[in-house]
Amino acid sequence: MNAVTRAISRLDAGVVRLWDGLDRALVLRLSMWLGPLLAGLVSMWLGQDANWDLRNYHWYNPYAFLNGKIGFDLNPGQFQSYFNPTIDLLYYGLATHFPTRVTGFVMGFLHGLNYVLLLMITRQVLRSGEPAAAGAAPYRLPLMLALAGCTGFAFLSQLGNTMGDNLTTLTVLGAIALLLRQWPQLVAGGARGAMVAALAGLIIGAGTGLKLTNANYALALCLALLTLRASLWRRVGTAFVFGLGTLAGIAASAGHWYWLMWKQFGNPLFPQFNNIFKGPLAAPISVADMGWVPKGLSEFLLWPFIFTFNPRRVIELPMTQILWPIVYLAFIVFIARRLRRLWLAAPAPSATATAGADAAGARMLLVFFALSYVIWLKLFGIYRYLVPLELLAPLVLWLLLHRLCALPTARVIGASCLLLAVMAGLPRVNWGHHFNGPASFQVQVPAFADPSQSMVFTVHGDPPMSWLIPNFPSRLAFAALGSGFPESPQFGARVAEMVAARKGPLYVMLTANGLAPGPRQGGAVPDPDTIARQLRVHVAGQEILKRYGLTFNDASCIVYEAGFGGSKNSDPYQLCEVGKLP
Repeated sequence: MNAVTRAISRLDAGVVRLWDGLDRALVLRLSMWLGPLLAGLVSMWLGQDANWDLRNYHWYNPYAFLNGKIGFDLNPGQFQSYFNPTIDLLYYGLATHFPTRVTGFVMGFLHGLNYVLLLMITRQVLRSGEPAAAGAAPYRLPLMLALAGCTGFAFLSQLGNTMGDNLTTLTVLGAIALLLRQWPQLVAGGARGAMVAALAGLIIGAGTGLKLTNANYALALCLALLTLRASLWRRVGTAFVFGLGTLAGIAASAGHWYWLMWKQFGNPLFPQFNNIFKGPLAAPISVADMGWVPKGLSEFLLWPFIFTFNPRRVIELPMTQILWPIVYLAFIVFIARRLRRLWLAAPAPSATATAGADAAGARMLLVFFALSYVIWLKLFGIYRYLVPLELLAPLVLWLLLHRLCALPTARVIGASCLLLAVMAGLPRVNWGHHFNGPASFQVQVPAFADPSQSMVFTVHGDPPMSWLIPNFPSRLAFAALGSGFPESPQFGARVAEMVAARKGPLYVMLTANGLAPGPRQGGAVPDPDTIARQLRVHVAGQEILKRYGLTFNDASCIVYEAGFGGSKNSDPYQLCEVGKLP
């Protein structure tokens, strides 16, 4: 019994020493190197990225941009074919020239840099204006809050993949980190303050140009700058300069693309906002997916609770998390208390009871967080777009609790809530990966006598087929029909022109999961489920082609091998000859 007691005591003493050892500057500095390295290794271990968006447009778009396919093909990646491909050029270059392990490590390492920026933000807020919140652990607390932020579902489920949310979050956190680090100059104003605001705007603007879903963060940060402790004119001037920097950043990362879209289609954001620009190939409507936003006032007010209990309202994956209702409740209590104090004209709580309600930069961060959430709620409602806020949520909760409770109580509640949130929120799924291999994609392509005289149609948006296109001859045209693109009458006329300009043969590309490679006619008989699935695919494909006066011959279909990374033939496809209806 004594031996057991001594072993437990030694273990307890070891844990205490380890915990105390984390509160060292050296540990913090080492973590800034180890964090991105660990993220890169985890991404490499996950394997070749195979998410739906990569299949649809993240691989096709940079290829089309670099190979003169814009306008030559017709929306093979659905309407997302016309999203700015600049953000995907890095992955395209890596995957084209390096094995999947190298590509995965680099992408994961870059995503891991968010930890470094988050750590900088946390240290800046706690060190400069929140010494009470930092308590007796000036190095361990920022470390723990940053690690807690990086365990969120949206961030980890996208680690190393091409969706772009983790990558562009670097620009959001980078802009915030710059503003906080240069806070005295920002408050003082003058040329130095204007340069800081403009540079921060340039950074977040570049992220917005790369991925437009970051516009809500740029707008929220611009409005949050109006909370500076300065004169009205200085606040407005700082926000204005930040806005100009944001526009410059958008022009730098997306101006070339907007100009190309304007020249090619008459709409810089084609086909989005075509109700304004009226590009001829798309219907005059605003293309937006509003199916994820709350329906009605009650859902708007209770949204964090709703998507916590029913995550399918905001994400396609099974997600477990409890942090958002906790942060939301803390915000409600904090706002209610501030409003009550204003109503009663009561003095602010003493500094001994709270962490200082107007600490440098903390107020701006809280306002930014709240505004970003509200704008996201109205415009998107898609959870994975919340990566910047998910990373910041533990820090924000800590700040709120230290404004609501006495310091010892705030620390106990904050630590307990964050521990539970981390344990509950670690993702058990991701957006799709395959085994690593020597190349990111392996596609068997048939020979074409004259690719410039042939054409391939796709007729189903799910599964996407455009990831196959970079393996085909660049002069072979592709067009997606019935894909959800907002087609106008001119779109149909454009399809007819493309068909008339080619002597043939024409083909339709269909999914072939479950089918053996080779000609369908006379080949191995698949299982009943595959037969039923293929029948549905063929019937739906015939219906879509019929709208354009076309049909395809089932007997001509040939199945080819295709796959991601080391997963040979994970996604076979078939080509069938297309002819005109009589």
